[in-house]
Amino acid sequence: MDDFNREALATEIDLGLPAARIIRVLERIIGQRGYSEKLRMDNGPEFISIALADWADKHDIHLKFIQPGTLTQNAYVERFNRTYRKEILNRHVFKTLNPVRQLTHDWIHQYHKPQREAS
Repeated sequence: MDDFNREALATEIDLGLPAARIIRVLERIIGQRGYSEKLRMDNGPEFISIALADWADKHDIHLKFIQPGTLTQNAYVERFNRTYRKEILNRHVFKTLNPVRQLTHDWIHQYHKPQREAS
């Protein structure tokens, strides 16, 4: 999520997201938006991997981890996740990943619409 405009730059839906997949997503975002000086994230296993640290170091990107148990340091992301969970995940039962991916894609478009109209 972009701290400046709170735009969700990517959503990945899967049963697991290893560091290599996170890196591919970051590369895709960089291709569209350019490099960021730093990335703030929680301490999930996919984010504290050596592979991600090496990738960030190679690209001169500072990884900033929130302190464990202090979700307020990542409040925009936590709010987004809470809203997404309430409006999508808690309302539907998914048997496969493709329907949740499509519904998420459509929801993201609607989520950003009021922000774009307010600009």
